[in-house]
Amino acid sequence: MTSLDQVQIAGVPWPRYKLVALLLGMIVFAVVGVVTMNPAPAVLMAAGISTSVWLAFGIRRKH
Repeated sequence: MTSLDQVQIAGVPWPRYKLVALLLGMIVFAVVGVVTMNPAPAVLMAAGISTSVWLAFGIRRKH
């Protein structure tokens, strides 16, 4: 992993793909929350999207 692949957060290096996954999760949470006006599907969708992106990029990065 190079320094271009990492972002320093509170002195701890984080891979960029993890930040992308968290950002997508927040966007999905906001959109689904506004559309449905119900927090349950918003939380579930955001968690699903974040986890899927996190794992997909993590697996892809190892190969």
